[in-house]
Amino acid sequence: MQKIVTLVALSMLMAGCVSNSKVSVNSEQLQHHRFVLESVNGKPFPASKNPPELSFGEKMTVSGKMCNRFSGEGKLSDGELKVKEMAMTRMMCADPQLNELDNTISTMLRKGAQVDLTANQLTLATAEQTLTYKLSDLVQ
Repeated sequence: MQKIVTLVALSMLMAGCVSNSKVSVNSEQLQHHRFVLESVNGKPFPASKNPPELSFGEKMTVSGKMCNRFSGEGKLSDGELKVKEMAMTRMMCADPQLNELDNTISTMLRKGAQVDLTANQLTLATAEQTLTYKLSDLVQ
């Protein structure tokens, strides 16, 4: 009987050590960082002189460019980034992939994307799309 009580007590103690809570990215981890697009849906993005980028500033100001430049005030909640009111230039780009990425980033940020920051890699993901960025440098 004593062994059973000890076993139950140890099981409860071990269960208390296991946490189902999700560790979320916070705004301080993103602030003042610039990321360069590395892959789209797992496929490497070709390197270029002016690669697509994403930057985070004060008060979760999100800005960047694909073909067009965009910016807006983001909100980070439970690992999800949303930029409800985003300003974006509207020029046609010669590269059809960049035109499509303009639509992708716009939709992702307006509707909300899960954010994961692991080492020097930032991932924005929805059920349909995944954009992976590499840390480039600090934004001043």
